[in-house]
Amino acid sequence: MRKINPMKKLFVLICLTFSLSGFSQEKETTNFKRNELKGNALFLVLGAVEITYERIINEDTGLGVSLFFVSEDDFETNLSLTPYYRAYFGKKPAAGFFVEGFAMLNSYIDHGYTTYYYDNGTTITNFVADETGTDFALGFGLGSKWIHKRGFVFEINAGIGRNLFSDNSPEIVGRGGITLGYRF
Repeated sequence: MRKINPMKKLFVLICLTFSLSGFSQEKETTNFKRNELKGNALFLVLGAVEITYERIINEDTGLGVSLFFVSEDDFETNLSLTPYYRAYFGKKPAAGFFVEGFAMLNSYIDHGYTTYYYDNGTTITNFVADETGTDFALGFGLGSKWIHKRGFVFEINAGIGRNLFSDNSPEIVGRGGITLGYRF
């Protein structure tokens, strides 16, 4: 029988120890609150309501949905449901600069007016009945979010999208605001 050199035993033992410790390395996960409920303060001042819920997936991404509605005639869109996905680039979990992609199911009112111009210089404007419809838009947005240590959220964002199906709907839809909320 052959004797094994003690140096070889030590070398094999060191190699096994390092290989086992390499598998035990895991990424540290920080515990943080993952739900946010927010309201758009800018739209509230303008006479509309937008409420948003966002679920933080991990430190860098989140999924959310916004519900917008208004009863005034100042807005072309009177109701929208907007799911979105965000990628965050800040140092805090789900905070800082972000980029989002969104889809928007929106309902609109087209206030119709027809204007006739005559050769004798007269102009007649006729009211045409309001036309309502629904369309679907895709778009992207940018923004930034700040989180207070007690969970209060302040966010500024803006986005633009394009309606895809109806010829009578507004071609471009906007998204944005100054949002206040709470992370829980």
